[in-house]
Amino acid sequence: MGMIFHRLCVLFSAKIPSPRLEIRRVPCLKDNYGWILRCPKTGTTGLVDTPEAGPLLRELKANYDGRVDFILNTHHHWDHTGGNKEIKAATHCRVIGPGRDGQIDGLDKAVEGGDEFKFGDLTVKVYDLPGHTRGHVGYHFPEANAFFCGDTLFVLGCGRMFEGTKGQFWSTLQKIRGLPKDTVMFCAHEYSQSNAKFARYVDPTNECLKTASDVITDMRSRGEATVPSMLADELLCNPFLRVEDEAIQKRAAELTKTQAHDLSDVFAQVRLLKDSF
Repeated sequence: MGMIFHRLCVLFSAKIPSPRLEIRRVPCLKDNYGWILRCPKTGTTGLVDTPEAGPLLRELKANYDGRVDFILNTHHHWDHTGGNKEIKAATHCRVIGPGRDGQIDGLDKAVEGGDEFKFGDLTVKVYDLPGHTRGHVGYHFPEANAFFCGDTLFVLGCGRMFEGTKGQFWSTLQKIRGLPKDTVMFCAHEYSQSNAKFARYVDPTNECLKTASDVITDMRSRGEATVPSMLADELLCNPFLRVEDEAIQKRAAELTKTQAHDLSDVFAQVRLLKDSF
């Protein structure tokens, strides 16, 4: 229990070193994060999502000689693609992203679940993650234990269900639950403190969650980022990944005054509660 989010604590610096993939977190807009990736072996550089061009271009100029080879978009929302046009014009990079909904500016290569491509000497595996949007994808770098999940999974939370169905979103979360437990989850927003409050509302007896919530409160009080997190910790603390737990099922039924017939119903109950929390 005392180890919960210990691994998160050692990851709060902006530059997250890895033997296989260098990752830098760039705050954008109000609470977004863009991610700069670099393959140390080849120098290949990329971005995961572009909430706005300015901060990303400044970081690229300061630390990467202004170079970027790829933009990897997770979904079409403006706060993930807003910098595409300006960054592409400035760097002549290629834009990779889901082509299913046809709404990503400057898309050069459309990808979908099951696709693989190379980022330097690393393999990137694409996952279909419908739920937040119909075309949402995630990017898994298995050699680096890194998964970029956009707005599908947050620290102690998940994205709103704007376009997908409850069945699609629950199926998506099961895919994420099936990743190796030591996978580092890179989401796109700093929502951890509000998510922790809600998680404790629907899962009040979870001692691991209480520890995680206390760590998050302490980190945010010092202005530290809480992203990324470890999947192992999310599996213990994130209520959206824990709808099989009988205590959460009972609590969700009591609070919504509805009866669930399957796990996708429980997920939908918890999501509905979060929407109005």
